[in-house]
Amino acid sequence: MQRSEKPFSGGQLRIARLANCFSLDEMGEKVGVTRQYMHQLESGAKLPNQEMEEALADATGVLSRFFRLTDLAPLVPEQCHFRKQATTPQMVKSQALARGTVLGMVVDRLDTMLSLPPVSFPNIPIQSAEDIERAAEQCRIDWGLGLTGPITNIIRVAENCGAIVSHFEGVSERVDALSMDRKRPLICRSEAKPAACRLRFDIAHEIGHLVMHQGVQTGDRETESQAHRFAGALLIPRSVFVREFPRSRYLNWQNLEVMKLRWKVSLSAIIHRAYDLQLIGADQYKRAYIHLRKTGQSKKECHDDYIQREEPELLENALNVLENHQSGSVARLAVSTGLKNEMFKLATGFPVPISKAHSVANNVVNLF
Repeated sequence: MQRSEKPFSGGQLRIARLANCFSLDEMGEKVGVTRQYMHQLESGAKLPNQEMEEALADATGVLSRFFRLTDLAPLVPEQCHFRKQATTPQMVKSQALARGTVLGMVVDRLDTMLSLPPVSFPNIPIQSAEDIERAAEQCRIDWGLGLTGPITNIIRVAENCGAIVSHFEGVSERVDALSMDRKRPLICRSEAKPAACRLRFDIAHEIGHLVMHQGVQTGDRETESQAHRFAGALLIPRSVFVREFPRSRYLNWQNLEVMKLRWKVSLSAIIHRAYDLQLIGADQYKRAYIHLRKTGQSKKECHDDYIQREEPELLENALNVLENHQSGSVARLAVSTGLKNEMFKLATGFPVPISKAHSVANNVVNLF
């Protein structure tokens, strides 16, 4: 059976709706039907006629063939790791998963067209804090990062290990970070955090989930604490941290700021790491956070602006290579995954390039 002959999938309609962040009511208004009718379409209780199918496609920025791509493997909770899952609204989770599913479709197609970095996240189950420290050390060694110096670019580390790092416009602002453990992992970073060092920590946190929690449903306090400790251990290995952390009765904030700039890790994370490694006690830990709050550094710390923000490169480079190889390739990629230009940009963050064959000078009338 050809893909185009497959029946209309209500599940694909739901993915398209949620990827646009439309509620059932909003979607119904766009195509002139009730919320109840939309629910019946998504549940499979009703099938749309051709005119309605085209209206649904236009409203969601997909081609009609998108609704017939029923061979997709749905994401399950064990594959998705949300920061602060308990406080993230279910609708936001659903929207993020839908956007991730659409991006995953594009990435899966890219994988058949280009040679992307092989996925090399090891599967390291953990039981104790010592296991977490060793897991982070093993990753640094396996990935050629060593155990004595800072990681220059943590996003590049994730991408070299085969992950696609992106952000979902309109969704990322409402989640701290999330990762999706699939054939080629996806990491979604938040655009709401201005501090580069906090974004670095979030990426390291998601790497921790991909390493330690394969097949494990996360979001509870224990798994979040484990990923938090992994992030600290990956960014500042314990052996060098113990040597560099300024230990005294009163914290030396000037020396801590030097550590922050060297390792590109927030003061808050350094304090937390020192507590994890029992270099400071509970009272000193508490006083340190009171100091940060009283000095207005709970959200924006001193020297944040001196740490350069890192940007993803892999997906953009892959699309550029594809388009440079043959003009119009990205447009064909979008069509093959059932996406119109607007949905392609929504999922990937990049517009479909205008084919060079159709590019004309400003003073020439375009016959196309």
